[in-house]
Amino acid sequence: MDAVNAVWVLVSAALVLFMVPGLALFYGGMSRSKNMLNMLMMNMVCLGIVPIVWVVAGYTLSSAPSGTKLIGNFDHLFFKGVDLVAEDGSSPMLLAFFALTFAAITPALISGAVADRLKFSAWVVFVPVWLMLVFVPTWAWVFRGDNGLLSSRGSLDFAGGTVVHVAAGASSLAMVLVLGRRQGWQTEPILPHNLPFTMLGAGILWFGWFGFNAGSALAVNEVAVQAFVNTFLAAAVAMVAWLVVEKVVDGHATSLGAASGIVAGLVGITPGAGFMGLAGATVVGAVAGAVCALAVRLKLKLGYDDALDVVGVHMAGGLVGGLLIGLVADSSMFAEPNPDRDGLFFGGGLGLLGEQILANAVVLVYAFAVTWVIATVLNATIGLRVAPDSELEGLDRSEHAEAAYS
Repeated sequence: MDAVNAVWVLVSAALVLFMVPGLALFYGGMSRSKNMLNMLMMNMVCLGIVPIVWVVAGYTLSSAPSGTKLIGNFDHLFFKGVDLVAEDGSSPMLLAFFALTFAAITPALISGAVADRLKFSAWVVFVPVWLMLVFVPTWAWVFRGDNGLLSSRGSLDFAGGTVVHVAAGASSLAMVLVLGRRQGWQTEPILPHNLPFTMLGAGILWFGWFGFNAGSALAVNEVAVQAFVNTFLAAAVAMVAWLVVEKVVDGHATSLGAASGIVAGLVGITPGAGFMGLAGATVVGAVAGAVCALAVRLKLKLGYDDALDVVGVHMAGGLVGGLLIGLVADSSMFAEPNPDRDGLFFGGGLGLLGEQILANAVVLVYAFAVTWVIATVLNATIGLRVAPDSELEGLDRSEHAEAAYS
């Protein structure tokens, strides 16, 4: 890793880090005013908890090349042996901290599903437990090359479609099923209190996502440029697709729909950002925007209270992006072209599509099942949900003794 590439990864890590306060504003604006600070706190506290867990044990168990195909090992506890500069010129410490930024934002995504009713103390316990039991193993399966359970079979994930979005979305569904619905859900209006904040948050996420996706090339090269352009295009197309669906179904194109469409496109392109050209990115953006716009409506029909549409955007969008790799991946875009990794529409067979289906299904089922157990145990011990009076008062005052607005 030469100086130019190192600078790009450093900048990309900072961009991903900036996504966390962006996500906090995106979610906070969608929340009610009495829960604004609580949403900001649930996101920002991940930046306090996750780095500690990552340095102590998360990195070595998720990323150590030796170990088994299921998990790393304990060779790098407390970052032991993680060199600033290795003999081959790479920087293991830089790459470890780049991965840390992904680890920090992933549990923060789940906060949107459990908004308005989760104890802050339960969240503080949930985050490190979930990180170690869900994020760390799935990262080890997907991003350790020939040493990973899923990556060794040939499945592709450029920047975390399965590990970040499918895992967080499936975990969100498990959490809300254990936690239960908010008071007044579907019987009284529960409306966003500050859509300008949500739009600002969406813009910050779009900006930071260039580090998330293009930064995952780990170098200033053609793959990084392609991932950058794909990220921009897919988000733009998805926003338009979402607004079209809204206009057709509801008769209105909304600012919340525009912001949500941007995020849906960003989620959808994440797993394949470096594996396809502009045509593929356009398809991913269009499908992700339309599918997610419809998927967020399922909670009303099926009765699960996913407060800020994490399941409908992140799980659905992550699945769309991950599965479409099997159709529109173009190996000529790879740093090392490999015809065996062409999608079905680019001359490949069904092999890659099959691996994408398997990888996404495994991560979805595992994340849902383990999160269900974590949530059930926490609910039976310290309790997940605030008292009814506290929920009505608002979590800003009941959990933090503060108010976002005076």
